[in-house]
Amino acid sequence: MPDTPSVLFVCVHNAGRSQMAAGWLRHLAGDAVEVRSAGSAPGHAVNPAAVAAMAEVGIDISDQRPTVLTTDAVQASDVVITMGCGDACPVFPGKRYLDWALDDPAGQGVESVRPIRDEIEARIRGLLAELGVTVPASAP
Repeated sequence: MPDTPSVLFVCVHNAGRSQMAAGWLRHLAGDAVEVRSAGSAPGHAVNPAAVAAMAEVGIDISDQRPTVLTTDAVQASDVVITMGCGDACPVFPGKRYLDWALDDPAGQGVESVRPIRDEIEARIRGLLAELGVTVPASAP
């Protein structure tokens, strides 16, 4: 693993789960991890319920935009975490792949998105521990 590992989060629309995961990782790791997110069929905007749920814990993802998944993004990443993108995610030898089975927040209200947000936080904290990245004590 390089000094600064790179993580790519992928879901279908890149509008909910992957955006929340990227937000958590940026928030907790700072510059210690390079963060990317993309979608196999990106939506037009980030899910407002995901934005609201993340804002409740002090993380602003309102400026993020869904991005199309590219081969270059996968090749440039050390760890690729998929969240329901199925066979649309390209697989390259030498990459570490994780598949996180998470409920899809699409069409859900913020009350339904909170548990998804919290599960993503727990998984991000576990990932950081695996990567050997220390979370600052000031992080929530």
